[in-house]
Amino acid sequence: MKKLFIVIIMLGGLGMIGCKQEKKQDISNLAETVIQESGDKESEWHLLFDGKTFNGWRGLGMDQVPDKHWAIEDGTIRKLNSGLVPSFPDGQPMEGGDLMTIATFDNFELYFEWKILKAGNSGLKYNVSEEMSQKYDSPNAAIGYEYQLLDDDDESYKDIKASQFSGSLYDMIEAKNVELQPVGKFNTSRIIVNGNHVEHWLNGNMVVEFDYGSARLDSLYKISKYKDYPNFIKKRKGHIVLQNHDDDAWFRNIKIREFKSSQE
Repeated sequence: MKKLFIVIIMLGGLGMIGCKQEKKQDISNLAETVIQESGDKESEWHLLFDGKTFNGWRGLGMDQVPDKHWAIEDGTIRKLNSGLVPSFPDGQPMEGGDLMTIATFDNFELYFEWKILKAGNSGLKYNVSEEMSQKYDSPNAAIGYEYQLLDDDDESYKDIKASQFSGSLYDMIEAKNVELQPVGKFNTSRIIVNGNHVEHWLNGNMVVEFDYGSARLDSLYKISKYKDYPNFIKKRKGHIVLQNHDDDAWFRNIKIREFKSSQE
């Protein structure tokens, strides 16, 4: 009986170890799964975030990362909510700003994972000109095409525009077929810019599709919040930006593969 009890404990321990290893492997292989589904080789992808440092990033309009607002936490880039940001002795907040890739990109597929908390609101922007952003907005905030990240089901957002929910091209094109993970869980997203064609993907579903230079995009731009920004709608080789919003947000497994030219 005593020997049987010992065997049961040993088997249980092995099971727990196996579960932990399987969970760890599942998390570490999320990006690899996307690569395999796309039929691409690992060598074609470039990490924008190494999980440990801010190498390749800086604040928009800055020479460094505004590290009172942004932190590296458990292999993620975390945007700290405003309540956690310290103030100067006179009560003024520490300088913050959007977090921007130093490199710029033209034709690409971007993959990233993100999560927010209840009532959370954030975004990832692309097609960003730093010069245009500083000319028409605050010195440290990006103007660009925004892939919206939101707690869609929170009551506080019941009256916002349809194009301001998760996966949408913010304030222009509403996302369709959206299936979000529960708040606090990581979602997977992709943005594909292939010539003039653009797609937003969320948790395996294509949720937005449009073309630069199309009459449809032009008409939506003219009634959007961006209508007073000349040349906003034009495609450019631009930065990728994580939004400095008031709420907590986490980003991980951020990687990109570039197309040498538009692919058919």
